[in-house]
Amino acid sequence: MEPITQGVSFKYCRLADELEAKVKAGIYNTGEKLPSLRKMHDQTGLSITTVYQAYVELEKRGLIQATQKSGFFIRPQLHDMLAAPDFKLVKSVPKKVTVSGLAYAIVKDMGDPSVLHLGGAAVMPDLLPLKQLARSIKAMPASKLKHLLARYENPYGNTELRKQIAKRMFPLPHSAAADEILVTSGCVEAVNLCLQAVAQAGDTVVVESPTYPWFLQLIEDLNMFALEIQTNPQTGIDLQALEGALQRNTVKACLLVPNFHNPLGFEMPVEKKRRLVEILTARKIPIIEDNVYGELYFGRKRPVTLKALDKEGYVMYCASFSKTLAPGLRVGWSMPGRFAESVRRLKLNSTIASPTLNQQVVAEFLKSGAYDRHLRQLRTALKNQVTNTALAIARHFPADTKVTAPQGGLTLWVQLSPGLSGMRLYREARKRNISIFPGIICSTTKKYSNFIRISCGNPWSPKIESGIVGLADIIKNITVT
Repeated sequence: MEPITQGVSFKYCRLADELEAKVKAGIYNTGEKLPSLRKMHDQTGLSITTVYQAYVELEKRGLIQATQKSGFFIRPQLHDMLAAPDFKLVKSVPKKVTVSGLAYAIVKDMGDPSVLHLGGAAVMPDLLPLKQLARSIKAMPASKLKHLLARYENPYGNTELRKQIAKRMFPLPHSAAADEILVTSGCVEAVNLCLQAVAQAGDTVVVESPTYPWFLQLIEDLNMFALEIQTNPQTGIDLQALEGALQRNTVKACLLVPNFHNPLGFEMPVEKKRRLVEILTARKIPIIEDNVYGELYFGRKRPVTLKALDKEGYVMYCASFSKTLAPGLRVGWSMPGRFAESVRRLKLNSTIASPTLNQQVVAEFLKSGAYDRHLRQLRTALKNQVTNTALAIARHFPADTKVTAPQGGLTLWVQLSPGLSGMRLYREARKRNISIFPGIICSTTKKYSNFIRISCGNPWSPKIESGIVGLADIIKNITVT
């Protein structure tokens, strides 16, 4: 790698170039602290003033950040690392869905400790406050625990939990928001109930392309049709293509992830969100908004939801604590807007109520204020992990590899060389106990056959880097078709 300041004689610039090269080579990882001014002085023989000037130069380049009384740390770098994946043009026609058993196999891999999990989009236990939650349960008086275990919860959800969720969500009166909230067993149940409330067998449902494969599986099992709309990896669903598809087809619902989409990771610009809501509301088409990654933003503030822009009640909001707190508790919720009564009835007929103890544990954790402290740490960790993984892909994969620059969440969408099969890579990687996610199962088309999704839910480690190197090694030996 040639020095960025080639020909410049300033010592601090040369040191800054060397350190930048080490960051890109993975010698220093995102979130890692640089040596102190005195230690770098001892290592290089340069004056402390020169070292300080080099660090200031790296700050100007956006590579490091100073933390008061703590030192200088490597900043996450995602943009311009590699080219963005292609914006695939999709022929927007309703299609019957057939999801293979591969998605189930990947979920099953997540429970196998011998497998390196680079496929399933889950946050690993090391990053979750599981000990705090366990202590909370252990500290419950026996009489309270018996009471919780011996009764059904309110079918709509624990009152305190709904109140705590409402406080976090939208610029709406807390009481009104809490009344609309329906607690579910995870976000998938919330989406399932909402979809059943507004569409029937034979109806057409709009999804992004690519999309979350369990949405496709749900549409398949309900005997509906999926209408894929091309989606930009940076800004989300193509509104012009959507309007054209709506003119040609009768659509009963749209199932969308506008914040930190899985697998693309984008955050849809707020004006585009506003226009999306206007387009669909004018046609009285319900929008099922999955915001399960909404708290995992890499910027300075939580993104605006479609629900916050909804004036007519056509947005059916769904989320959960599975990606941020504890997936095993299976606590999710929905705000179904004008379709609330239909969704509540479906919930009552399917599971009556969600588990009482689990809701109480989450309610107390939120009320204590510990959740926000945990989220701050989790967001930093995930941002660093996503960056380190993308850097490793840039170092080890072929030069024509393309990857997204997520604005939140925990997944990377990777475009491999043309003709290289993501499915073949999955199978060969699985032989080495590495699990990834082939992109072809994120669509009803075959346009993503040379794509994979990589999850960044694992804390960065030499083992993860070794897994990326292993994938790169397999790629070198796969025949391009």
